[in-house]
Amino acid sequence: MQFKLVQTLSVAAVVAAAFSSPAAFASEKIIKIDGSSTVYPVTEAVAEEFQKATKTKVTVGISGTGGGFKKFCRGETDISGASRPILQKEIDECKANGVQFIELPVAFDAITVVINKKNSFAKKMTVAELKKLWEPAAQGKVKTWKQVNPAWPDSPVALFGPGADSGTFDYFTEAIVGKSKSSRGDFTASEDDNVLVRGVAGNEGGLGYFGYAYYEENKDTLDAVAVIEKEGKPAVLPSKQTIEDGTYQPLARPIFIYVNATSGAFKPHVKAFVDFYLEKGRPLIEEVKYVPLPENDQKAVIAHWKALKPGTGFGGHAEIGVKIQDLLSRIK
Repeated sequence: MQFKLVQTLSVAAVVAAAFSSPAAFASEKIIKIDGSSTVYPVTEAVAEEFQKATKTKVTVGISGTGGGFKKFCRGETDISGASRPILQKEIDECKANGVQFIELPVAFDAITVVINKKNSFAKKMTVAELKKLWEPAAQGKVKTWKQVNPAWPDSPVALFGPGADSGTFDYFTEAIVGKSKSSRGDFTASEDDNVLVRGVAGNEGGLGYFGYAYYEENKDTLDAVAVIEKEGKPAVLPSKQTIEDGTYQPLARPIFIYVNATSGAFKPHVKAFVDFYLEKGRPLIEEVKYVPLPENDQKAVIAHWKALKPGTGFGGHAEIGVKIQDLLSRIK
């Protein structure tokens, strides 16, 4: 699903009608960003460096991927961070409000399943075990570790995860349960990943999931679970190497920024920020413990941005294991 961008001249005409002076956009020297808590560390790091270099004000909020898209599709923000692709209902909302968008993968992340440091038995889990723990049928029924695996103790499980506005919630449920947003509801939910970190760290029976960077920042107080994709496959821990080589499946994923096409085309400071993000952001992505795109993918994303191609390479839902250049080639 994608939009055909209105011809550049007709976009210009709309903008000219709305703004009597060409300086109108230029005078609005604030870049408004909101969205995913997972994408936030990357965008915040880029924003800090960009502000130092240009003295342009950049505001970065954390409403979750879904909350960010609500603002973005109302035209309230220039850029939205997303830890999963834009959904069909969000595409429809943007279209209804005349908001066209440019979809830009910016890095790779790994949804990391974490347990309390005192947990000595669940160091590795199969996708089937995770599904047994998180699927809707588990609500009110699967309450102990023994119910997940008979070899584990008959002690309570305490679950922590992102809320329903989170793209991480959407992607995790798609990858583990098989359907986006399909999850038990009796767990401690928060859009703030730091709340989830504290919850698991403070409960011996705790298990949760969130972006890899938050695990890296807190691995002194949490352990990551090695994930077994299917029978016969090895248990794989998330790491820069396993994300890059594609062995951490099915929880490795690209993360995105979505740029309002009009802001990108007609606000020079927004264009300059996205240029900076894509061309100078690599060391910052590594600094905050995410995995940069391979160089060929990065070049393809930069070319896609410079062409100002609006639309999405997805069909209005998350897709597991998509390749970046394949994704970009779908947007005509």
